[in-house]
Amino acid sequence: MNLIHLKYAVEVADAGSINKAAERLFMGQPNLSRAIKELEASLGISIFDRSVKGMVPTPEGEEFLGYARQILRQLDQIESVYHGKTARKQTFSISVPRASYIADAFARFSKNIGPEPAEIFYQETNSLRAIENILHSDYKLGIIRYASNYKRYFKAMLEEKELNYELITEFRYVLIMGKEHPLAQTEEILLEDLRPYIEIAHADPYVPSLPMAEVRKSELPADISRRIFVFERAGQFDLLAENPETFMWVSPIPEALLRRYDLVQRPCANNQRTYHDVLVYRKNYRLSKLDRQFITELTASRRRHLEGVYR
Repeated sequence: MNLIHLKYAVEVADAGSINKAAERLFMGQPNLSRAIKELEASLGISIFDRSVKGMVPTPEGEEFLGYARQILRQLDQIESVYHGKTARKQTFSISVPRASYIADAFARFSKNIGPEPAEIFYQETNSLRAIENILHSDYKLGIIRYASNYKRYFKAMLEEKELNYELITEFRYVLIMGKEHPLAQTEEILLEDLRPYIEIAHADPYVPSLPMAEVRKSELPADISRRIFVFERAGQFDLLAENPETFMWVSPIPEALLRRYDLVQRPCANNQRTYHDVLVYRKNYRLSKLDRQFITELTASRRRHLEGVYR
C-alpha cells in the first residue's frame, strides 16, 4: 500500500465507479481496477461492493476511506505549508445535532473568520456519525445528543474511545407547529392530543449497545400513526409552515426563526424526558482559537434560547 493507492481508492469512492474514476485519473480502467484489488488484498478487506450500480464502500471500506482522506488532507497541508503554495489556513470542523440554538451559534461564530484562508466544516448528523467523524474523518469537535436515561451508554462509549466530553445543556423537547395548527392556541397540550396529527421526525436516532428497534420505540412513540421523516433542517420548517396538520419535537428555538416561518412553540405538559447535548473531542487535542470562539458563541446562544424555557 502506498499514497497513490489511497488516492485511487478515494477517487473511486467519490466517482462511484471504476470507469468514471479512471477518466478523472487519466488512466486505463483495467489498471485502476487491478490497483484497487491489490490494495484490498494487501489490507485483507473488501473496500467496495461491486454491482451494476457501481462501486459502493463496505462498512470496513468506509472506515478505511476515512483514514485515507485524513492522510491525504494532512499531506496537502504539509505540502502547502512547506512548499509555500498557499498561506497557512484557518481550520474548524464540527458535527452537531439538528438544533437551532447551535445553528445560531455557528452563524454568529462565522463572523470571527478573518481575511486569512480558511476551511470550515459544519455537518448536521446523528451522534454516532459525529463520533465517527472525530475518530476517522479528521473532524476536531462534535456535539452529541442523547436522552438522559442513555447517559451510561454514551459515557462508556466516549471513555472507551478516549474522548473528552463536556455537558453543554440539559433540556426537554418542546413542540413547534404552524400558527394555523388546531393546537396552536391550546394552553395545555398533552401527548394524547397529538395522536391525530402528523409528526415531522428526524430519521436517524442511534444509541450504542441498544437494538435499533428499542431506540425507535423510545424516541418515536407508537401512538403516532403518521410521520414524515426528514434529514435536513430547511425542509422541516417549510412542512410545518405549509401543512397545518404537522408538528415537531425540537430543542427550544429562537423567536426570530419562529417569526420567519410563522410558527409557534409550545410545551407538552406530560413530556418529562430530558436530553443532554455534550461537546466531545479527542483527549490529546488542544482547542484552537476558532474552537474557543465557537464555544463562546455556543454558550451565549444556549443562554439566550434555552435557559429558563420549559426546562
